[in-house]
Amino acid sequence: MVLIAGLSLVVGGIGIMNIMLANIQQRVKEIGIRRAVGATSSDILVQFLLEAVVISVGGGLIGVLTGFMISYGISHFTGWSTLISLSSILVSFFVSVLVGLSFGIFPARRASEMDPIRALRYE
Repeated sequence: MVLIAGLSLVVGGIGIMNIMLANIQQRVKEIGIRRAVGATSSDILVQFLLEAVVISVGGGLIGVLTGFMISYGISHFTGWSTLISLSSILVSFFVSVLVGLSFGIFPARRASEMDPIRALRYE
């Protein structure tokens, strides 16, 4: 079960990284303009890290709600009692956010290290 969960986290993290890389590719001009008017590399880095965290928070909330629905479905249709602990919800949610943050670092660094001149010339 741990192996399946770990594999799911890696696949989800790669998905977040791909979304962020595509997002950055579409917003090269915006990054160039922001850098040209005075935004620092750390400003760009923080912006894209926050976007990755927002995506992973959304995924974490969807995961928690799905877990509640599956637990309810199991108890309703089988008659088994299910237990949902607050600690399991918090751990799973924060692991989701941590995975999003860790897989969002590479795209955010890539965006923050863009040369403003090349970014403004990008077509």
